[in-house]
Amino acid sequence: MPNPVQSFTLVDVPGGVPLLGHLRAFKGRPLETMSAWWRRHGDALRFRLGPKTLYLFSHPELAEEILVQQSDRFVKVYDPRRPVGLALVLGNGLVTSSGEVWKRHRRIIQPVFHRSRMAAMADRMAQVGEQRLAGWADHAGQPVDIAAEMMQLALEVIAQTMFTTSVAHHIDQINHALRVSLKYAFDSFHNPLRPPLWVPTARNREFRAVMQFMDGLIYGLIAERRRSGAKHDDLLDLLLQARDEETGAGLSDLELRDEALTIFAAGHETTANALAWTWYLLATHPEAKARFHEEVDRVLQGRTPNADDLQHLPYTRAVFDEALRLYPPAPAVQRKAATRATVGGLSLPAGAIVLVGAYNIHRHPAYWRDPERFMPERWLDGERPAARCAYLPFGAGPRACVGTHFATVEGPLLLALIGRRYDLRLAQESVEPELIVTLRPKGGIRMVLQPRHAPEMTGT
Repeated sequence: MPNPVQSFTLVDVPGGVPLLGHLRAFKGRPLETMSAWWRRHGDALRFRLGPKTLYLFSHPELAEEILVQQSDRFVKVYDPRRPVGLALVLGNGLVTSSGEVWKRHRRIIQPVFHRSRMAAMADRMAQVGEQRLAGWADHAGQPVDIAAEMMQLALEVIAQTMFTTSVAHHIDQINHALRVSLKYAFDSFHNPLRPPLWVPTARNREFRAVMQFMDGLIYGLIAERRRSGAKHDDLLDLLLQARDEETGAGLSDLELRDEALTIFAAGHETTANALAWTWYLLATHPEAKARFHEEVDRVLQGRTPNADDLQHLPYTRAVFDEALRLYPPAPAVQRKAATRATVGGLSLPAGAIVLVGAYNIHRHPAYWRDPERFMPERWLDGERPAARCAYLPFGAGPRACVGTHFATVEGPLLLALIGRRYDLRLAQESVEPELIVTLRPKGGIRMVLQPRHAPEMTGT
């Protein structure tokens, strides 16, 4: 393993109290708290949440050691006997699993996200987008929650591309179930005082109810596909057809559920939040929005975008990349040290819980000019830092997001599709980020859907 370029000093975050540590500050505003600690105390920090000690690393070199160079030592946190965090919702799926289970399932799932499939996927994304936009006409000129709209759009995209089905009639229930379950999962990670799931508190009952609904939905999709015998060459087909190389056994129903729910939930939640933040940033930066609309009008000439158009929409892509920098869907990447390890010259004990602070790294002044400013042009001017892990919207190393190609097509494509028809204008004074596993806009983002009159395609 190469030696780090520099050594780091580990700082114990001051202000911890007996028993609780830093729980009170962290629980109230985790994102702002971790950002403030980093600005005040540096790139390598240690803090406590009740009995748990955590390390917060906010430097590209530290991120690279953990996620890339020593990825075999820094593993996902999954304990089937007492699952916490995302494992409570997703089970032992691709996001939460480790070792041989993860390797096998990644091999099964990877082909559905191959670049060669993206053109067909883009056409389906655009179809779904046009269907959703047809319903916007009734709300033209009125304020809507664009975060909720993007969640519904991305949910239908993932359902139709990965499962060849529509969930339009379940969308409100699914959104509610995912919000409740993700909030519960996040709180379970940092709150050691929570009652166990079997205690019939109101919150535990609500969590169990929404998980029962999601399980019913996923198991229902699996059962219907088996019953019909239909072949769609989608993710569900790949999961059902997968066989163990040694035993010939297929995935168990529980494994099918965990992987299907993982792609279903993670595959839309992250993109939806990224799109919502992109619209917010465009609405608060009129010059960038004008340049975005000009490019979309010039390239599309009023027609529906496809995969080939994306190479001619560099500014639109830059807008999306810059939104992912300022508001990364996963602001902190969590790992556990499987053995004793050394990172940046710092010794970590086996079992150490590490947070790679992507939100902080994306704002690191040593790597980004004017790091707090929304500047899409930095992606066109060759300003991207040379450091491999200075930009981590999809993670890094072998555990980087399997759907990176999917998201980098879906995001700019849907921006262009919507931007050609509507000018989204902010209808509230401020928007606050909220960390609930992913980075959501707290309470949504109210925006007015102002119809545009883009030039129509001629000669058809």
